[in-house]
Amino acid sequence: MSIDDWPDNTMENRRVVIRKTIRRATLDELKELGSQRFLIVTDPWCERYNAFLKENASAVFYRAETPEGAEIIYCKDVGRGLWFLPGKGMGIIQPKGLQLLTEIVNAL
Repeated sequence: MSIDDWPDNTMENRRVVIRKTIRRATLDELKELGSQRFLIVTDPWCERYNAFLKENASAVFYRAETPEGAEIIYCKDVGRGLWFLPGKGMGIIQPKGLQLLTEIVNAL
């Protein structure tokens, strides 16, 4: 099951928690988060994460959490984001999640 197939009540729960936790994040803060999450700098996700930050260094980033404990990094300027589930994994935020984040950020 992909993230886009989750039941609406799950997305609504996420919307509520993300709305409560979302805030702007500085580039330095996100770099520090990366150094905490990626203990091995040759990890492909570490390289991808750092490239994402470098490519969008002048952009506005947001950080939030989900009810499941995932951390979200969202770049409004390019409409892209990543999620981390500490100690378990990370991935790219899919279209339904990006739409949710765009709506929340636009309402700030």
